[in-house]
Amino acid sequence: MTRTRPLVVVTRRLPEPIEARMMELFDTRLNDTDEPMGKAELIEAVKTAHILVPTVTDRIDAAILAHANPDLRLIANYGTGTDNIDVDAAYKRGITVTNTPGVLTEDTADMTMALILAVARRIVEGERLARSGEWNGWSPTAMLGHRINGKRLGILGMGRIGTAVARRARGFGLSIHYHNRSRVHPSLEHELEATFWESLDQMLARMDIVSVNCPHTPATYHLLSARRLKLLRPHAYVVNTSRGEVIDEPALTRMLRNKELAGAGLDVFEHEPAINPKLRELDNVVLLPHMGSATIEGRLDMGEKVLINMKTFVDGHRPPDRVLPAQSRGAVA
Repeated sequence: MTRTRPLVVVTRRLPEPIEARMMELFDTRLNDTDEPMGKAELIEAVKTAHILVPTVTDRIDAAILAHANPDLRLIANYGTGTDNIDVDAAYKRGITVTNTPGVLTEDTADMTMALILAVARRIVEGERLARSGEWNGWSPTAMLGHRINGKRLGILGMGRIGTAVARRARGFGLSIHYHNRSRVHPSLEHELEATFWESLDQMLARMDIVSVNCPHTPATYHLLSARRLKLLRPHAYVVNTSRGEVIDEPALTRMLRNKELAGAGLDVFEHEPAINPKLRELDNVVLLPHMGSATIEGRLDMGEKVLINMKTFVDGHRPPDRVLPAQSRGAVA
């Protein structure tokens, strides 16, 4: 790493206070258009940068990193997940990768509960009806959804976010169940009155609502496969605020269209920003544009973590949020 101010390339617009601080600390190149960089632009970025600050929309794979200049030594990801970065390839080239864990836990858990309520109580359908001018008034049988109190919630991935979802869900009277790589501490199970399922298949077959809160890794790709989705009962709901790749989206779409599932609340999609047109046609699906972590406070906290990781690294110390290759391959099953 050069001892002069390192050149930092930022791939998307960040909150203004974060960009201003980066400009003060480093020789910083911002993306004023905020358009996602294409492959050629990313290659140019790694050819010149000493520090790259990408986001979830940037696919930093081995082919991109093959063009990296020898002085690129840090990829400070603006995001919690690192499935957009080939961490193994980076480390083979001596490039440290960091992320921003922990700061989005509460925001994402809030959105998960919002989607559970929205899909079960048909909130979006009701909002559309109210705006349409076609609502004819209250009726005993109109817009009937389902109460969530007393239902079983199966959490797929009991990490920070899954645990935060469980705490919220308890307040709504949901029974907590979970599947994870390993069982959580007994004290946490006791606090949440949570039931651990070693077998994901067995858990799915008994849940009323399933919340996907595990990271996307090679091991969790299509973890909710067509076969596993078939295990769910017809009255069940699926909510995903993690990554779209964890669910076999075509299979989920078919089941929703055929009323083999009651509904879904999706904040993420397998090929986003593209959304399956057949999903958009369904009334029993609530669709959001990947906004689970979209709070001003959360975005600022993410930026602060990026700055700390960058400053610590440039000062010659180990950044606090370093991501190791073995971590990037973690799974829940």
